Amino acid sequence: MNLAPRYWLSAILLAVLALLPWPATAGMTPEEVKAFEGYKAKAEKGDADAQYLLGYFYSRGKGVVKDEVEAVKWCRKAADQGDATAQVFLGNCYVDGRGVEKDGVEAVKWYRKAVEQGDAYAQFELGACYANGTGVAKDEVEAVKWYRKAAEQGVVQAQTNLGLCYAKGTGVAKDEIEAYAYWNLAGISNEMARNNLAILEKKISPDARLLGQQRTKQLQKEIEGRLESLDDLRKAVEKESLRKGA
Repeated sequence: MNLAPRYWLSAILLAVLALLPWPATAGMTPEEVKAFEGYKAKAEKGDADAQYLLGYFYSRGKGVVKDEVEAVKWCRKAADQGDATAQVFLGNCYVDGRGVEKDGVEAVKWYRKAVEQGDAYAQFELGACYANGTGVAKDEVEAVKWYRKAAEQGVVQAQTNLGLCYAKGTGVAKDEIEAYAYWNLAGISNEMARNNLAILEKKISPDARLLGQQRTKQLQKEIEGRLESLDDLRKAVEKESLRKGA
């Protein structure tokens, strides 16, 4: 019996199967798939939080095959409803060209919408746009302004970048004590800040290092106090909203 035809048939079938997409659940946990399906059901009914989370799941390939175009589609729906996190996500997509064509002007538009709501990450991203001339005229002073606003709300990358601005005198007067303090603060969780701080410590005097450490403590207290104030404000707004809705 000639088995050659069967061999070639098997080879052809394997080649075809290799071209077919894997099921959406391949390599995913049942919990991810269930969460995705839950968010999708809510998103389709217009829930902004669910629309953002659905977009996030598409962007990461959690519970569904990764699809950046779909991610943008759902995050845009949430962003259009005023969801600040979705607005920042959409801005990042335009900066990086993920799921959409790169467009710095469009990115800045979405960052500004989130900034108007006081979103700290939008402040940082807007600062980066000014620092790099993305979607706006390059303006290092304006970059420092927005980095500072984000840094004051505890955004570690903003603290790291602000430290760099102080170290180089970019958009602000050069000040190694301030650079030390911001890098020391951010270095708790940011490797770049730790590396920059290690280099700076070799250059400055022990007295300057002590001043930097003192300034770090002062900054930390200021940020913690500001975050507590913001939290109190959010709670007051939520309470007032509930009262009006009663």
